[in-house]
Parts: sequence; C-alpha cells; structure tokens
Amino acid sequence: MPELLANRELQQYENIPTKVYTTPEEPSALVAQEIADLIRSRQKENRPAVLGLATGSTPKRVYKELRKMHKEEGLSFSNVITFNLDEYYPMEPTQVQSYVRFMNEQLFDHVDIDKNNVHIPDGTLDREKVFDFCNEYEKKIEDAGGLDIQILGIGRTGHIGFNEPGSSKESHTRLVTLDKVTRIDAASDFFEERFVPRTAITMGVGTILSARRIIMMAYGAGKAHIIRRTVEGELSESVPASFLQLHPDATIYLDRDASSELTRFKNPWLVGSVEWTDRMIRSGVIWLCQKLEKPILKLTDEDYTENGLGELITEHGPAYNINIKIFNEVQHTITGWPGGKPNADDSNRPERAQPFPKKVLVFSPHPDDDVISMGGTLLRLIDQGHEVHVAYQTSGNIAVLDEDAVRFADFVRFYALEFDLKGEKAEKILNKIREFLKMKQPGDVDIPELRQIKGLIRRAEARAASHYCGVPDERIHFQNLPFYETGQVQKKPLGEEDIRITRELLDKVQPQQVYAAGDLADPHGTHKVCLEAVMEAIHRSRDESWMKDCYVWLYRGAWHEWEVDQIEMAVPISPDELKRKRRAIFKHQSQKDNVAFPGSDKREFWQRAEDRNRGTADLYDRLGMAEYEAIEAFVRWIPDVKEIG
Repeated sequence: MPELLANRELQQYENIPTKVYTTPEEPSALVAQEIADLIRSRQKENRPAVLGLATGSTPKRVYKELRKMHKEEGLSFSNVITFNLDEYYPMEPTQVQSYVRFMNEQLFDHVDIDKNNVHIPDGTLDREKVFDFCNEYEKKIEDAGGLDIQILGIGRTGHIGFNEPGSSKESHTRLVTLDKVTRIDAASDFFEERFVPRTAITMGVGTILSARRIIMMAYGAGKAHIIRRTVEGELSESVPASFLQLHPDATIYLDRDASSELTRFKNPWLVGSVEWTDRMIRSGVIWLCQKLEKPILKLTDEDYTENGLGELITEHGPAYNINIKIFNEVQHTITGWPGGKPNADDSNRPERAQPFPKKVLVFSPHPDDDVISMGGTLLRLIDQGHEVHVAYQTSGNIAVLDEDAVRFADFVRFYALEFDLKGEKAEKILNKIREFLKMKQPGDVDIPELRQIKGLIRRAEARAASHYCGVPDERIHFQNLPFYETGQVQKKPLGEEDIRITRELLDKVQPQQVYAAGDLADPHGTHKVCLEAVMEAIHRSRDESWMKDCYVWLYRGAWHEWEVDQIEMAVPISPDELKRKRRAIFKHQSQKDNVAFPGSDKREFWQRAEDRNRGTADLYDRLGMAEYEAIEAFVRWIPDVKEIG
C-alpha cells in the first residue's frame, strides 16, 4: 500500500506529516497495526498500553481491523486502558447515538478488554457533578501514565473531539456547547437537528496534545477543505485541529479524496517540477485564470512566469499557443446535444453522433437526484428523441418526515372508507404507526409499515417527476438496493445482491449511455455505495457487446460541482429549461420546504442546483466562453482506464 506522492519536497506547504493513500482501507490497516504493535510491545514489558479513542465513521475500519487481529491473531487487550474523547450530554449509554454504545458495538464487546479499564465521559451525570467528573477524568489519564496513542477524526469546523472553534490549545476535559455546524452534521444520526444535544463532554485540546503519539484520519471529499486549513494554514483557535502542528509526533492519514485540496495535489506546480500532461496544463491555465481573474486568451507570458508557471512556458510556450490550446479544449466540452448530434462532425464533441437515437440509462441514488443534478440534461435527452430510462437505486424512505407518512396513511384510510375498500385494514395500520410514533425515540428504526409508506411516497414523487419529464412507466425502474434498507442513516456495505440487481438492469436495457452520480461528498455515503454498485456491475459486463459501445458519464449532486478543469461535457441550460427542471424537482414534495436531512446548506435542493448550475456557467463566461444561463457538468468514466476526479 504505497503512499501517494511521498516525496517530502512536494510537502513543503504542509506543517504536519501527512500520508495519503488511494482508499481509506489502506491507512486504517496501518493505524490498526501500529496500535497492535504498541499493545504487544507493552505486554512484553508487562506495562499497560493507554489508548485515546475516537468515535464516528472514520475509525470504524481501524476497530474492524483490531477485532480481526484479536480473533485471527490472538491479539489480547488485557493490558489495554482506554479513554474516549467525548460524549454527548445528556446521553443515556443505551441510546443509539451514545458513544458508549458505539464503542461496545465496534470494539469492546468483541475483545478481552477489562471493562474497568474502559473510560468514556458520562452523559448521565447531574449537571453539578460534571465539573468534578472532568477533573477526575484528567487525573485518571495522568495516573494511567498518560496517553500513548490518541486517535482523532476531524469535523468540518476543524474540531477535534468536541473542541469547537475558539477552543484554547491549553484546554482540558470540560463541558462544551456544540457549534451549529456540528449539530447540523449530527442531525442525520438523530434524524432531526432539534433532537441533537446542545452540549457535550470532551477532552480538551491540551489533553489531546499531551499524548505521546497522535494519529488523525480523514476520509472523503467533504473533509478536503478543512484538511487544507489544518495542514497548511496558520495556527488558529478558529481551526482547533491546526494545533496539531505543535505536536512532535503527529501524523495525518488521508485517502485521495480528503487530500484533494492540498497544494501538492491541487496545484503541484507550486511545489516542484511536474509532468505537463494535457490534463495538468489545463489545470494550471484555469487556476491562473481564476487567480488573476482573466479569460484564457488574455493571459501573457509574464502572467505565467510571475505565478509559478514559468516551467510551463519554457516547455510549451509561448502563452499564445498554450492559451489557444486550452481555450479550444474548454470550448469543445460545451454541447447542446448530450446524446450526440446526428449527422454532425463529432471529432471535437464530447459525445458520438451515432448511434442516434441512443438508449440512455440514468442512475439516481435517491428518488430525486436525477432531476436535481441533471434535470436539464434529462429533459434535453428526452426532447431530442432518445430512449431514456431512469433507475432509482434506493427507496429514500428515511428522508421522509414522520408527519408526512401519517398524513398519507390517513389519506389512504379515508379513501378506503369512502369507497368501501376494506378501510378497516388501513385504519389498523394507521393506528399501529401512531402508537409506534408515540414511543419512538430519535434514531429508532421505523417499523416496516412506516418504512413502506415512506418508500411509497418517494416512489410516487419520483414517478410524477419522471412523467413530467416525459419518461413512460416502462422506462422507470425502482431497484431498492438492499444495502440501503437498514432503516437507519448508517447503511450496509455494498453487497453481491446490489451488484446483481444493477447488472441485470444494465443487461436488460443495454444502453449506449449511462449517467451515474459521482458525488463522493455525499455526507451519508449513499451516493458512494450506489456508484460502486454501478462501476462494479459495468466492470463485470465489460465483455458484453453492448458495453463496447457505451459511454459512462458522471454527474454530481446537491453538494458540489466538478472543477472546471475536470469537466468533459458541459450542457448549457436555457432559462426555460431551468424552469422546467425546477418544476420537476418540485414534484418531490416531501423533500421541499422542510426536509429531514438538509445538511449545513439551508437552501432548498432546487435552489442549490440552480445556484450551482448558474455558477458553472459564470465560470465558463469568465474563462472567455459564451455566456449561458446555466450549465450542467459531467465527467466521463472509462472502466479500467480512468479514476474519478
């Protein structure tokens, strides 16, 4: 598992040793091995190993590896003492969101650790006892000999533990008020923000920095911006994680996505010589345009040489030649014919002219991602006569509010009674749901009847939106991939059944075009698993005759757009088409006005989509391209040849 670009010369902007790997599994295995080595070495010395542990999705892979080592290699935890970073307050240890429950389920219940050696902040204490508890927590760490290894994740605010922006580097274990962003990010675990506790007990930054060894892990594109501020930015209480720059033995482990904003990956020409491939030239030129706020054709030799791109001028200059090359490349990404223009020269177009019309299969992770992310392109493909199929990969049921489900169940009951359609059964189901909701706690899994109604709501909305766009019933496919159907925000890993269902649909449609969500910043992970299902199914179908004539295009969702230098097909959307796209999104009524998981962006999904599409058009305009109302962007994925992003 070689580290990506390990050359220290390329890391001159980085103030904390940072290691980057292709996938999260690689660094997680390394971290687990380091912990195991410490435990074993201390066992030989007849000494305890003192671990500071973290919760959340990031360390789960580490705990999985440790469980595996315990079971298969006999790794004993009998000499291990643990101190967890934090806990919500108030919080009962049996609640779904409790970090006590998390640690038991992920590690402690599966290994031979002495439960007397396990320490987690107590979320059940009376308020007046919290101060003394925190002081005692610090003393217990000290009495144990101090933390040997502290494991960390990082929040989008830059918090470590629950040390929110404003936390001092000298702070110790204490009760804190959670930042608004942190509570919004936690809302999915509690199903609504209003259920998220406003306070928590956390180790302080000073407590964390006292550990002899610190390991931070961060995975996914959603962490990329805060990682850059942590690693390359100045020391600041506004980014508590930046204080790790002061530690003599701290290391940050990242996957490729989380590292994407680091200078050595985003702007490598600033840290050393690079191989000036076509892709790298385009990235450098567009970066320069954005930095200087100049269109491509107005860049000069001096602009290049004075801003770290002198090597590019030396190898490929003068500026005029580079500018013309990149201008043409960017211009050629723009097409009003996303399915290919018939009877036209397609040598400089992103899509083939033939065959026409094409069979198109659009994969939508949730029942509204198709119209939110590529609604304008979807409408254009249908208007231009292509055979468009839409596959809704998951039911999306957990995103429906309880009150909406009750409202629809009540409608069914009254409808059945009105027309004498055995309304007693409908009433019985409604009463069962109401009784469940009286007892339901935040995070509880819905009963099957409630999940079914919520899924039916999303299905009816998706069908309405598809009909509005012009997709007939026989081309609407509801896959209900099993990985999603847990009733919780946390999903199962991709399974063989998910891949089988996806491959069967591909083989049935035999498309010449596939569209799939390449938005790996999805905070709940559903998009990532759905994309993995499509990619694996395509990989297994690569020898099929239809696959040899199929292009796969990736769109991005409501969280962010492709960078301009990555875009390979840009579809302009007219003002009228943007209105039609908006109306299609509005068909998803349960996701309008008051959604279950809005994230940190308070705009509704249609507003995010329009602002993003207009923003992409504006970027193209500022590069010197034609001025459009909006643009939807796509990147082509070539199986076994090209990675995402």
